[in-house]
Amino acid sequence: MRDPRSILITGASSGIGQALARIYAGPGVTLFLGGRDSGRLAHVAAECGDHGATAHATAIDVTDRDGMKKWVADCDAAAPLDLIIANAGITAATGVPSAEEDEAQTRHLFAVNVDGTLNTVLPAIALMRARQRGQIALMSSMAGFRGLAGAAGYCATKAAVRVLAEGLRGTYAGTGIEVSVICPGYVRTPMTDANRFPMPFLMPADKAARIIRAGLARNRSRIAFPWRMYALLWTLQLIPVAVTDAIVARLPRKGSSSN
Repeated sequence: MRDPRSILITGASSGIGQALARIYAGPGVTLFLGGRDSGRLAHVAAECGDHGATAHATAIDVTDRDGMKKWVADCDAAAPLDLIIANAGITAATGVPSAEEDEAQTRHLFAVNVDGTLNTVLPAIALMRARQRGQIALMSSMAGFRGLAGAAGYCATKAAVRVLAEGLRGTYAGTGIEVSVICPGYVRTPMTDANRFPMPFLMPADKAARIIRAGLARNRSRIAFPWRMYALLWTLQLIPVAVTDAIVARLPRKGSSSN
């Protein structure tokens, strides 16, 4: 969708979510920004206000199903939503002492990355179907194309989000509802700052936001970047699994250091 005027973004207090809020901010734009850190969220809202947008900051946890349903509905009632970006997500290293995935961390990953996405997207679809107009973007990852040692849960959640988005796009094709999935590679954010291994093709969050905005304006089904990493993943899909298993097993894990 070109030039959306009412936009809701989850996970907007930092990283890609913050960069997206900034890039969409402008005169005549209303932003509904959700996140868990009220202080940082208020700062982002103030920045967007400086660019002429009307920005509303709401501290909310995407795992709160009822709270999210009410928040999305309230935002839509205030300014019918043109675009919703379900961006909130975590890795196993987010807010926990160990970067490895234990049972509790794996279940929390699914609660935030999968259930949190559903809690954002499903209420939005119901509202947009009524007026037959709107756009929804779901944040997946390059990690959603292949399970990686030490990050099985994270990869699985991002694969689920990707396939969900692709299915929803087909389901609502021709109804006026556009659905896109975003699959970034490594983007410099507080989340990737926790990684202690080389991150190929690492890009700044503001560049990622520009790519995402351009892709959404063209209603692209899949917005995957950087292209070199995407091409590498496609190549891996063509290689027998027995071979790729051996390759992936040699890759550094989140808990390892390559310095």
